[in-house]
Amino acid sequence: MAPPIDQRALAETIEWLNDGCPNAPLAEDALRETCVRLTAGGVALIHGAIFVRILHPVILGRRFIWHPKTGVTSETVGYELFDNPEYQTSPIKQVSQTGRPLRRRLGDPDCPMDFSFLDKFRAEGVTDFLALPLRSHEGHVHTSAWMSKQPGGFSDEEIAALETIAKPLARMVEVRSLRRTAISLLDTYVGGQAGRRILDGHIRRGDIEAIHAAIWLSDMRGFTARADRMAVTDLVSLLNRYFDCQVPLIRDHGGEVLKFMGDGLLAIFPTEGTTLAAACRNAFAAARKIEAEVAGADWAGLEEKGAVRFGVALHVGEVLYGNVGSENRLDFTCIGPAVNIAARIEKVSGEIGRTILASREFALHCGPELESGALVPVGEFTLKGVSAPQQVYGTP
Repeated sequence: MAPPIDQRALAETIEWLNDGCPNAPLAEDALRETCVRLTAGGVALIHGAIFVRILHPVILGRRFIWHPKTGVTSETVGYELFDNPEYQTSPIKQVSQTGRPLRRRLGDPDCPMDFSFLDKFRAEGVTDFLALPLRSHEGHVHTSAWMSKQPGGFSDEEIAALETIAKPLARMVEVRSLRRTAISLLDTYVGGQAGRRILDGHIRRGDIEAIHAAIWLSDMRGFTARADRMAVTDLVSLLNRYFDCQVPLIRDHGGEVLKFMGDGLLAIFPTEGTTLAAACRNAFAAARKIEAEVAGADWAGLEEKGAVRFGVALHVGEVLYGNVGSENRLDFTCIGPAVNIAARIEKVSGEIGRTILASREFALHCGPELESGALVPVGEFTLKGVSAPQQVYGTP
């Protein structure tokens, strides 16, 4: 017979969940502590899991699994999960769609084995499986799952305890999920650094900060002609693949993508945590790698290999970084004369057929690249709005 549930411990667990899980900053910490508290209070758990749906363009959700010996493991799950046959016949899917609990007493020889992966749990000695919906105020259904190896499975009192914590657990999951969703959406749509500034309260129109940064402006060569002759779906697919060649490498080198403008991309490499010279060298290194990435990319029939080309202008200077726009529609971006000069240089790169073109100021910050010949002068050019001709640099 299962020992009685410690009702005082259960009440303390509920209070702890309602308080937002103090001293459990990560979702993994919160699930671990919840499971430890439940087992200490008399619930014979061998596994505890939570599947949380999140709002993200490529990630469906996050899965957290607790085991008393290994602790909590977590992973993100993409939308390809919908194509997984095991998920299609899983109790997690059924609970998330119906919003109703599901229990299977695996220790009972007559237990219906109507979900494929229950066979694995039974083989591992699991005697009881309980999946409970975790409902959010907005109607989303996350899912928790609990398993036991106790002979006879969970007692009625243990089931009641797990059902009792479902509501406070759902509130905790919802609050943390909403913040994570906000962070991921801001990171996706405005960039990580800009997103953190917004969440920290920098949301007033005109809330601008002057910073020094390396500036990146790039676009695809011949995009207008492609847009005229390509099907819309093919054009969007081409753009997505093209930006996939750029964005990860820009971010890997410390850059922040601020804006997509059709086929154009505006990014900065701030000096936060580094020097202006290092920011310029990082931007140049990213440009070299992206040049090779675009040249060698497989465009899967949309374009022949090597047909997609681009140009990037690199400059350095002070930019005004923050909120610009109307009262009810703001853009977190950077503006200033330095950005304008980068735009002029980018236009020159297209006119002379250069992939990478940099201002003299940018090149001077890339001392090792200049000394090694990786950046060389390519001539003086008149830039619109700039009185004197400007020396620009490119790759040999």
